[in-house]
Amino acid sequence: MATTGQAAGGRGDARLSEKGIYTAALRLIDADGVGALSMRKLAAVLGVNPMSLYHHVPNKAALLRGVKNLVAAQFQPRVDGGTWQEQLHRFASDFRALAHRHPNLIVHSLASPDFIEPEDPFWTGLTGVLTSAGVPATEVAPVGAVLASLFSGFLLAEGNGTLGRLAALQPTPAAGPATASTADAGGDRSFTLAIQTLIAGIEAHLPR
Repeated sequence: MATTGQAAGGRGDARLSEKGIYTAALRLIDADGVGALSMRKLAAVLGVNPMSLYHHVPNKAALLRGVKNLVAAQFQPRVDGGTWQEQLHRFASDFRALAHRHPNLIVHSLASPDFIEPEDPFWTGLTGVLTSAGVPATEVAPVGAVLASLFSGFLLAEGNGTLGRLAALQPTPAAGPATASTADAGGDRSFTLAIQTLIAGIEAHLPR
């Protein structure tokens, strides 16, 4: 016997909202990964008939877009105050923290060509920092595109374990096993190095 929430077309389905659906889907992704997400499993979590979800979300692709937008809205970069170098470091740190809260979604989304949209806080915040740094207006978008690509690659390598594995390697096989200091290089130290490298690249690109 179906419960009130599971009855097709029942009053319980009216309690569904897109935000509630996306929030529940995000919890499933955080726990088990994007591959484990399905409309049927999501409906079971929400206690509704699977068909009722399609009144709000037409398919899984739309569901994932909604979840991505939900997470993107959580990103509130701190880009005010201090030098542009400090702003960029805070900006990158805030986004990295968001990626660490939802690693399964971020690693999946980084493979999508539309991961960063022009209206996203990530893009508007990044281009704002570049503008304050003195990058010429005609160069803000190209430089921002390169920085976004490099930073996305760093997060992807960190999320899938590639960064930590490579950071623990020695330059040559004859160098012996990795030491504790080199084995730790795949975390915060590598992130600091990445940001310092990006800042140096921007500084070299600024008009003299």
